Amino acid sequence: MNWNELIAEVTAVDAGGDSSQPVTGVEYDSRKVRPGAVFVAMKGGSTDGNRYVEKARAAGALGIITDSAPTFDHLLVFAPGLPLLEVEHGRRALAQASAAFFGHPERKLAATGITGTNGKTTTAFLIEALLNAAARKTVLIGTIEYHVAGEVRPSVHTTPESRDLFELMAEGVHRGATELVTEVSSHGLDQGRATGLNFDVAVFTNLTRDHLDYHQTMEKYFAAKRLLFDGTAYPAPRVAVINAHDPRAHELAAAAAKAGSEVRTYGIGQGDWRAASYTLTPSGAVLELETPAGAAKVTSRLAGEVNILNLLAAFTAAHARGVPFADLVTFIPRLQPVPGRFQSVDAGQPFTVIVDYAHTDDALLNLTALARQMTAQTGGRVITMFGCGGDRDRTKRPKMGQAAGQGSDFVVATSDNPRTEEPLAILAEIEPGLKATPVRYIVEPDRAAAIRLALREAKSGDVVLLAGKGHEKEQILGFTTIPFDDVEIALSALGEMGYGGIG
Repeated sequence: MNWNELIAEVTAVDAGGDSSQPVTGVEYDSRKVRPGAVFVAMKGGSTDGNRYVEKARAAGALGIITDSAPTFDHLLVFAPGLPLLEVEHGRRALAQASAAFFGHPERKLAATGITGTNGKTTTAFLIEALLNAAARKTVLIGTIEYHVAGEVRPSVHTTPESRDLFELMAEGVHRGATELVTEVSSHGLDQGRATGLNFDVAVFTNLTRDHLDYHQTMEKYFAAKRLLFDGTAYPAPRVAVINAHDPRAHELAAAAAKAGSEVRTYGIGQGDWRAASYTLTPSGAVLELETPAGAAKVTSRLAGEVNILNLLAAFTAAHARGVPFADLVTFIPRLQPVPGRFQSVDAGQPFTVIVDYAHTDDALLNLTALARQMTAQTGGRVITMFGCGGDRDRTKRPKMGQAAGQGSDFVVATSDNPRTEEPLAILAEIEPGLKATPVRYIVEPDRAAAIRLALREAKSGDVVLLAGKGHEKEQILGFTTIPFDDVEIALSALGEMGYGGIG
């Protein structure tokens, strides 16, 4: 593919120059430009790629695609003869150029997208597992990791830039993948990172308070999520799968239906695809499924009401992707919990230790409610350790404190990823929420020490919740990132307490 062939697929405002030389790559990071690559200079949230056009040209860029008219004019002066393309939307151009360069893998993959505040990762993993059980190869894009036809890669962004997404999809297609399962963040939707994808199935898990440091208001946050369904910024999905319990469910379902989607709602005791009843067990749950495709009693290894909803979302989406009802019923008992999502840490101790990603007040309420259900059988207490991230929405800090206090018998407030904020300042904003409840609590900014405090507080039958970081393997302190894994720290602490085993 040469420059002229590539730009023929990009919506342009103006163009200058041409080239018959082969294109060796498409890049939006000037540091990755190699001779023959096309550099897409686009305005971003934290920087403007147009500032690095000269670096890209010096690195051997074959041509420049820019969303900045002033930069475009300047380039004509200092780089006559360099092929240039001016576009209105940089991210749309990046998606179009990437799709063309990587051979349009999106046309060979049926895409399922999952959006929502909580449950995206678990639902995505479950959908992939159900599709894999049906002998389909997949590409999974998510918060924890990426999967490319079975190969595990580290996750960089929940929703990567389109160029990186198309490269992953192309690798998957080359290895025989036919399905794409991807978490779709509100940031990614708002910034246009999902441009170029036509979702066959789109799932909405819920909307609770989060990311207001970016979206500012809940209305804007919802508006970003809605983009996946209403056909205004992206093509509407063939099937929209929506959590019937969410207050926005009716509004979102109406928007999706108006855009031409088939709407499927799911829930516990409500929705078209529902668990009519359920029984929680020490190792999971037993569900009575009632759906338009049939009814069945199934056993799940996933614990708690929240995971019942995640399972229903995955079941409904996988059926929409053509997996027969009877097969799905057979597959459910095989499904495993997702790393960092209600993950048990077992070293033989007489109390339960759970690591979970809960990092919003709603998620913390759900998590502590699930732990309370577990202690109802043991007569134990709920001990919760949590923190709030720095350089993020400050308004949720007291709300998370109150959520932890309401659902727990003892709380250890600590650091999450403080980033550039002072840990004690973050904790000071959490404390009013804790003080609004009768809970006994302590403040310990050192997360490793906090984990040890929580575990040493525990007695037989208690449930200890280590919340906030889940699958994460690092902690961000200032501008430094250090290795940090809640599971490993917990196992080490349990070992110090005289317990030994495998987590």
